[in-house]
Amino acid sequence: MATLCMAKSLPPLTWFRAFEAAARCLSFTAAAQEIGMTQSAVSQHVKALELRLGVSLFVRRARGLSLTDEGRKLLPQVGTALETLAQATRRYETGQGDNLLTIACSVSVAQWVIAPHLASFRDRAPDVRLRFVGTIWPDEFHALRADVEIPFGSEKQVGQEGVLLEPSALIPLRAPTLEGPLDNLPLIEAVGTSDGWAKWQKQVSKVGQPDLFVDSYGAALHMAVHGNGVALVSALLAQTALQSGQLVPAHPASLPATEGYYLRTNPHVPAAEQFRDWLFDHLGHVSDFPRLSGTAP
Repeated sequence: MATLCMAKSLPPLTWFRAFEAAARCLSFTAAAQEIGMTQSAVSQHVKALELRLGVSLFVRRARGLSLTDEGRKLLPQVGTALETLAQATRRYETGQGDNLLTIACSVSVAQWVIAPHLASFRDRAPDVRLRFVGTIWPDEFHALRADVEIPFGSEKQVGQEGVLLEPSALIPLRAPTLEGPLDNLPLIEAVGTSDGWAKWQKQVSKVGQPDLFVDSYGAALHMAVHGNGVALVSALLAQTALQSGQLVPAHPASLPATEGYYLRTNPHVPAAEQFRDWLFDHLGHVSDFPRLSGTAP
């Protein structure tokens, strides 16, 4: 008799990560700085976990947080589970063989910045093999030993060794078939970032409330390409979609970004230096951009 595999619904891992960091720091702000999220995103993830579990995990006070009895019970179990996952994946992080370059970046960067132009790097360095590891928040990079890292966050979160990739401003984009004034079009919001349509409303022009919510700029771009609304996204990610005509500006203005994508490379790995030089050439940077020192974590 065939055995049925019953799918078990679990809360998202990001909810547990937010809870575990907040429980150790007893502060949503400190937890956000540690794991590379905004304070509001950590608070929302914890609240979502509390609603899912049907219990309060924290007592919220003006001077900080304290764990409830349920929170104290859950913390060691979540901490153990996260460490088990980290140990289970570490043996896969080192890679195998020579000339293997490990690049840690978000799926959004891999799809929208690197993939469309990767053939030119392969032509420049034909003997280098590439392994991409999908990561998002700055703390995830600390558990890796990547040769090239492209974390997303603020300068404080990323550290002084990171070089900001330009253009870093946020721009509103729509599909060519989606016509009309910006304040009448559906809006796509990338949650978990410090900047969004609320900031655009305050600093640039009147808009409505977002209609669609996604968890990355890359997903927002994908939604916009298919005519689902206007995406306010990093100009760095948008270049390919603009050049190909998949998207067009929905407004002539741009919004300064609090967070951005940064580049870190290991100077002791020649292929990492090659990749860095290629990426800056592709992005149109001048040849005398700052050279990095130290080793990648």
